[in-house]
Formats: sequence, C-alpha cells, structure tokens
Amino acid sequence: MTSTPEPATGTGPEATFSGSGPTTSRLGPASGRVEPTGARREAASGGGGPSAEGVDARRRRALLLGCGTVAGFLFPVVSFAQAFTRTGFDLRRHALSDLTLGDLGWLQTANFALTGLLACAFAIGTRRAVRSGLAGVLGPALIGVYGVAMVGGGIFTTDPALGWPPGAPAGVPEHVSTNSAVHMVFAASAFMSLMVAGLVFARGIAGRGWATYSVVSMLATFVLTVPPWSEDSASLRFAVGAVLISAWLVALSLRLRRN
Repeated sequence: MTSTPEPATGTGPEATFSGSGPTTSRLGPASGRVEPTGARREAASGGGGPSAEGVDARRRRALLLGCGTVAGFLFPVVSFAQAFTRTGFDLRRHALSDLTLGDLGWLQTANFALTGLLACAFAIGTRRAVRSGLAGVLGPALIGVYGVAMVGGGIFTTDPALGWPPGAPAGVPEHVSTNSAVHMVFAASAFMSLMVAGLVFARGIAGRGWATYSVVSMLATFVLTVPPWSEDSASLRFAVGAVLISAWLVALSLRLRRN
C-alpha cells in the first residue's frame, strides 16, 4: 500500500522535519507542497520499495552526517587531553592553539586538520540532507568554511610565548609573525562561521527547543570570544567557546541523522 506523505511542520521555505527515518517529508523549495522522500518516494513511483541505489545513497548521507559527530567530539577531547598532560602547558595562560608548538605539536596539528576534514564531509552531508531554505544553502557553506579554517589553523601555528613550549621566552613577542597572524584569521573564521551557522539552523530546523539551544549557544560563544576582555582570561574563554560550538556541531549532526 502506498504511504501518504505526512504534512511538514512549520511554515515558509525553511527545511523543517516531521517524523524520523526514511519516511521523513520535507517542503518543496518553491511550491511549498510536501514532497515524499526516501522510501515513500520509491513507493509513490510504483517501485514497490527502496532501490539498492536509494539505500546506498542514504547510507552515504548518514555516514557524512556522522562525520559531524566525530568532528565535534574529536577537537575538544584531544585538545583537553593534551592540555592536562603535556608538561608546562597551563590552560589559564596558554590557548589550545598553542598545543601545535613543541615536540608533540604534531598531535594538535593533526587534530586541527582531521577535525576540519570531517567538518567538510559533514557540510556535504548537510547539503544532501537539507535541500530547501536558507539552512539548505548557507548552512552547509558555513560549516564548510569552519572545516577549511580548522585545517588552516593547524597548518599555520602560533608564536612561542609565555614560557610555552618549554624554553620559550616568559613574555609575549614584540612582533607577531606571519604564521601566527594567519592562524588568528583562521581561528576567527572558524568561530564566526559556526556562530552564524547556529543562527541559520536555529530558524531552518523546526523545534522551539532546538532554536533556543542554538541561539543561546551562539550568543554565549559570541560574548566569550568577541567583546573586549582582559587578555588574562582569553585562553579560558576561547576554550569554553570551542566546547560550545563543538557541542552544537554534535547536536546538529545527531538531529539531522535522526530526521
């Protein structure tokens, strides 16, 4: 028996979801009518069930969306594991980015790069999962910017300072190197891109709880990282901000996979 598509929730061009699994419906990008997706589309076309090609496509999309979960956990877990175990590193004075320095700096460089590549894969999966509205166009692009910025942040490292790595001067350099300046540009781009993405998906995905969580997380990250604060607390504030945006990335990945 052919299934009848359920009505999509919400209004407007946003990519809203109703239900879960392969029977989810979505709004058409122009006409506003509900379009059957996944197995329902196969049944509606008389195929009698999902084709092998359709199943493979859904599996690939699920795999790409899962990359967001891995990326969101990977960066903070690996960063804090190093922050609390590498001799001489003090999170109250040294930024997580500074872990790219020293004998084991390659670990944090790899952490940046792998997180960025996973985020880029997640951006592709997000584009395939959310096809309508601003969230379907701008959202994946912003996640992609975050991914590229993370890779760049790993390639370009900060300057030795404040006694890190061991043997570095106790103060800060008089002049910022080109490497460090480029790293700061990439770091700012990573934070800003996900902050904007959070607001885009707050409106683009149905659910008052989800919208509230996204907006509060991004506003908190903005307050922690953008307004002028004392430099003494910068490393801690940015570490908390990194946790907030990483947690949001995980939440978005899980929500898209569920829908």
